[in-house]
Amino acid sequence: MRRVYLYARFQRFWHWMQAVIIFALLVTGMEVHGLFTLIGYELSFHVHNFLAWGLVTFIVLAFFWYITTGDFRQYLTEGNLLEKIGLQVRYYMNGIFRNEPHPFKKNEISRLNPLQRITYLMLTLVGLPLQIAFGFLYYYFNELVAFGMDPDWIEPIALIHTLLAYLLVAFVIMHVYMTTTGHTPTSNIKAMVTGWEEIDE
Repeated sequence: MRRVYLYARFQRFWHWMQAVIIFALLVTGMEVHGLFTLIGYELSFHVHNFLAWGLVTFIVLAFFWYITTGDFRQYLTEGNLLEKIGLQVRYYMNGIFRNEPHPFKKNEISRLNPLQRITYLMLTLVGLPLQIAFGFLYYYFNELVAFGMDPDWIEPIALIHTLLAYLLVAFVIMHVYMTTTGHTPTSNIKAMVTGWEEIDE
């Protein structure tokens, strides 16, 4: 084992701020839907919309950082991507319970395994943008109707926004579970706090 600095300060800041904002969006969104009462409908509504703009801001900052630093290369995969994803899925479903070695080793150049790469890319480039887009369609729906949008679209827009929110909840649950699959149940979380992680030679 050797100790390496895998996560830069901005990456850790972005990760935890994104986690806080998404969690707060989920809580306020559920309250707006009437699932419970915590801070009241009106305040939840305003906080939810404020946080949505905050998330957009952080996503723009993250894109700028990844492009200017060249760290976007973390998401590039050489070779047969489907084959590599298959190896990773097999490891998570079977090998991890047999104490088999991880099929892909972390290092300073490659922190993410192929399954993480495609999952995080889909979340960042498809999932969150769709969620935000449908949220803004919902928020500005009255204005859009004034410009000619069919008023009957309100229900499908709201349903898609809600469905994407539940998919995001499922991702968060799986993500938290996967953090326990490191060398110890807390090693991955510690690495995202300190930046340092022990990896195989």
